[in-house]
Amino acid sequence: MIGLIGKKIGMSRIFKENGFSIPVSVIKIETNFIIQIKNFKTDGYNAIQITTGKKKKYNKSEKGHFNKKGINPGIGLWEFKINKKENFHLINKIDLNLLINIKNIDITGISKGKGFAGTIKRWHFSSQDNTHGNSLSHRAPGSIGQNQTPGKVFKGKKMSGHLGNKKITIQNLKIIKIDIKKKLLFVKGSIPGSSNNNIIIKPSIKKKEIICF
Repeated sequence: MIGLIGKKIGMSRIFKENGFSIPVSVIKIETNFIIQIKNFKTDGYNAIQITTGKKKKYNKSEKGHFNKKGINPGIGLWEFKINKKENFHLINKIDLNLLINIKNIDITGISKGKGFAGTIKRWHFSSQDNTHGNSLSHRAPGSIGQNQTPGKVFKGKKMSGHLGNKKITIQNLKIIKIDIKKKLLFVKGSIPGSSNNNIIIKPSIKKKEIICF
């Protein structure tokens, strides 16, 4: 399934006719170009490689890869797996028209990095009592030990550590508005990452179905 590469602009809200407002994330989607088509014989899988935007600084290998296709170096390279039957051509353009007839999308991005965090912020643990003799242990995680058997701490224990800066996918986000002239996409709710971060947009796989009785 192919998708689009966009840039998160920020958040806003859209007012309906009845006065209700909808919180939306604004995404800027420049034209995406196909610069390479991979197939099973040469690469072991079928996929298309796309790029978008313009990169100011690039090395010789990047310049040579883009010059073969006659395209200015983009800000990055992304791949989407495809079926054998799908026909794509080099330098084909993919834009917002891909999402005109789609209502729900999945968005993948890198979440905001928050550095080293304790268990309360990282795993939403409850804090200890502020009174009743508690001193200097208000936000401590508490005991993590085991009995003599097994006599160790199991891997995966929820403890303090690095929070954020991970690849996250949010599914079934509803498209509120598409502005093709300004190349803007308005999506209900929040999306991962900070402003000006690149994100991957795909048609939703697990679309929610509403059953009426």
